[in-house]
Amino acid sequence: QLQLVESGGGLVQPGGSLRLSCAISGFTLDYYGIGWFRQAPGKEREAVSCISSSGGSTTYADSVKGRFTISRDNAKNTVYLQMTSLKPEDTAVYYCNHQLGYWGQGTQVIVSS
Repeated sequence: QLQLVESGGGLVQPGGSLRLSCAISGFTLDYYGIGWFRQAPGKEREAVSCISSSGGSTTYADSVKGRFTISRDNAKNTVYLQMTSLKPEDTAVYYCNHQLGYWGQGTQVIVSS
């Protein structure tokens, strides 16, 4: 069974950085796109970034362009989200989503001084 497990969240000060990981098991990552989403308290889940199966195509929400970078290592069945220049409004639970519709359990990111 396909499983996605996010990690790397935590508490960070504004301007800081975090790298989130999404480890996929039970299915090869090679042929599928992966997306990162986030949900802040009281808000709807929103798309943050996604990456194509080859890694050759990436997209970002306007709110994170220039600050976040998505990447993937198919050999490790893992997708990453490097987050820099973090802002309080980036505070949310971050989820990865497999193109087949599977979700991870999420990892909490809190940006606060």
